[in-house]
Amino acid sequence: MAKSVTVWFDPEADFLEVKFSDAPGYMRETNNDAIMERVDIDGNVIGFSILNVSQLAKEHPLFAQLTGTSAG
Repeated sequence: MAKSVTVWFDPEADFLEVKFSDAPGYMRETNNDAIMERVDIDGNVIGFSILNVSQLAKEHPLFAQLTGTSAG
């Protein structure tokens, strides 16, 4: 089964968003200040966003753990 991914980059805001689903959801913090995860009402990860994309270090990967669990 094929899955679709939507990728949106706004160069003016220096913001990248990746969505795995168009389901309603909300943004939640991760362990990295530059990354937010988008989760659905059940806490399933349905996407993520990255702030200040152009300022990322080119020699180091960006890392964040997307929990995919409901906020308590």
